[in-house]
Amino acid sequence: MAYVIGIDTGGTFTDGFVASDSGRLAAAKSPSTPPDFSRGFLDVVDELARTLAIPTRELLARTRYIVHGTTSTLNALVTGDVATVGFITTRGHADSITMMNLEGRYAGLDPEQIQHMARTNKPAPLVPRERVEEIDERIDYKGAVVVPLDEAGVRAAVRRLLARGVQAIAVSLLWSFRNPAHERRVREIVAELAPALYVAVSHEVSPRIREYTRSSTTIVNTQVGPRLAAYLTPLEADLRERGFQGALLVMQGSGGCVQAADAPRHAVSTLGSVLTGGVVGCLQLAAALGHRNIISTDMGGTTFLVGLVVDGKPRTTTTTVLHQHQINTPMVDVQTIGAGGGAIAWLDGGRNLRVGPRSAGARPGPVCYGEGGTEPTVTDADLVLGILNPDNFLGGRKKLSKALAEEAIRTRIAEPLGLTVEQGAAAIYAIQNAQTADLVRKVVVSSGHDPRDFAIYSFGGAGPVHAASYSADMGAAEVVVPLGSTAAVFSAYGLAASDIVLTAEASDPANWPVPPAQLNAVYARLEAELAQRLRDQGLDFATVAYEREAEMRYTMQMAEVTTPVPAGLLDADQVDGVGRSFEALYARLYGQGSGFADAGLQAITYRVRAVGRLPIRPALPEIAAGGAAPEHAGTRRVLLDLRHGWQEARIYDYRALKAGARIDGPAVVEAPTTTVALPSGCSGRVDRLGNLVLTYA
Repeated sequence: MAYVIGIDTGGTFTDGFVASDSGRLAAAKSPSTPPDFSRGFLDVVDELARTLAIPTRELLARTRYIVHGTTSTLNALVTGDVATVGFITTRGHADSITMMNLEGRYAGLDPEQIQHMARTNKPAPLVPRERVEEIDERIDYKGAVVVPLDEAGVRAAVRRLLARGVQAIAVSLLWSFRNPAHERRVREIVAELAPALYVAVSHEVSPRIREYTRSSTTIVNTQVGPRLAAYLTPLEADLRERGFQGALLVMQGSGGCVQAADAPRHAVSTLGSVLTGGVVGCLQLAAALGHRNIISTDMGGTTFLVGLVVDGKPRTTTTTVLHQHQINTPMVDVQTIGAGGGAIAWLDGGRNLRVGPRSAGARPGPVCYGEGGTEPTVTDADLVLGILNPDNFLGGRKKLSKALAEEAIRTRIAEPLGLTVEQGAAAIYAIQNAQTADLVRKVVVSSGHDPRDFAIYSFGGAGPVHAASYSADMGAAEVVVPLGSTAAVFSAYGLAASDIVLTAEASDPANWPVPPAQLNAVYARLEAELAQRLRDQGLDFATVAYEREAEMRYTMQMAEVTTPVPAGLLDADQVDGVGRSFEALYARLYGQGSGFADAGLQAITYRVRAVGRLPIRPALPEIAAGGAAPEHAGTRRVLLDLRHGWQEARIYDYRALKAGARIDGPAVVEAPTTTVALPSGCSGRVDRLGNLVLTYA
């Protein structure tokens, strides 16, 4: 029997999911262990082994591969715990990372923030000026060498950076994506002077046009690459000592994974690692349930995440913004706010109640954990409102203190606002539901879609508690709460069900239509590069597929639209069809008639995504069918909706429910790893896979 394991490390909990090639499944949850998250990783492996009733060494010995969603790179950037980086660029262009293409003051801000320009701040450059070195060289836009590389000058620049204590060097030279010869030689010179030093070159990290974003992406990759290696190398060594002989894979922001040994070289691609497992899980579950359009919502202990699946494919983006710096990396487009179960409720200077973005995290956690927390959280409010059972949290493995939660809400929120404790808890609950609903609405509507065309999937430990409330006004067809073997570890399930996904791209701006022979040559080169990288992964794939796309725009625009390109040898008709596809996509994004075809079209960047399907695909089992009117385990006084106030709600033990069971709100369903709240007017039915499907009358 062979196993695959998915492990998702969050800020509060580390989730694990294991599946065998014979259909055996198990899930486990363990507190995360900052700052050394590897301990939580190993703890959840032990929990999985205990659930399967086999020794950890036996589980690991039989595991073909482990797919890991890690916060390592994102945490390094958020906390500033990054490598000390030196930056080498073409003479005359050292200040490009300070000028930030004039985008730095507003990049990543919402329209309301941009309107108040006087209150905005331009971030510090990614590398201070004293660690930036210019070298003499020049390649033009055609890839021709205009000024030869001054190798003596490169050696002098590298020695100066080493004397300043840099731990890694980023290299980004003009037009290197058209001719990388100079960047390659700079890397060779660095290796001669400092063989162990981490070096990243822009033509490998981000071979796209636009100097600033290519440089910033390369620098960020260089900042986090050594930190990712420092996390993964000892983790893999610990796994080997415990008997693991398979492959350790790391989830990328693109929705696919890569070998751990390869991940530090492309570290920037793992920034969304811990965000995308849930969307991948949605794709797998949707295939079984027949959904094509999905709103993925994941509320864990620290964050609330929203992603979209449209017509069976996740919505993706080719750029992202980190601390107002533009970064080039293909990612599943997941929006996030600090509104998880551990989000802290607090009063601002105007005595307005706020919830998040600060979180109690895994240490000390919500006040009700009894581990030293003093600031009330969403989980504390859920407990005071009767939604959570203090004796059945995490299946009874952790007892919660309602008295501690009440005291924290009383002193920090209720008394300062002249409220009772219950009113204070209700206010926290209402704000949490409102801000999560706002994010869902923003993601769907701003993407040009109607929520009524979608099903909402709600997961994460805290998600099902609030799902019915934040989904109520969306008008979505139904809300699916995964409660079978994936309950509360849905992202880890998505990791276990993921594939190897690698991306190659090349910028070669040209007016459209591009001659078919030229297009075929570009895509053939990119696919050959990916084929070699797939071989380098050292894994057996069930199938391999290549997906092509092009970044296109109307002539002289500054933003492109990602447009699919057919596989195989392209002819003139297919090239024309790509142009028509671009115009249709543009109209859908920006409105009918918004395009300007008379300006002509341009292709800017070509991209190929290689998908190597891994051999073990977890199949979710069906559960036994039963009656439509299940027995409830009792009643409890709860507040699930401010409009209805306190009510007696029926309490159901999920483990006693069968497929076909129907539950009408007000009700609470208690599962071993999460709780589902059903307000009045909301009904739930258990489907054949054990999911609870919510609808509103």
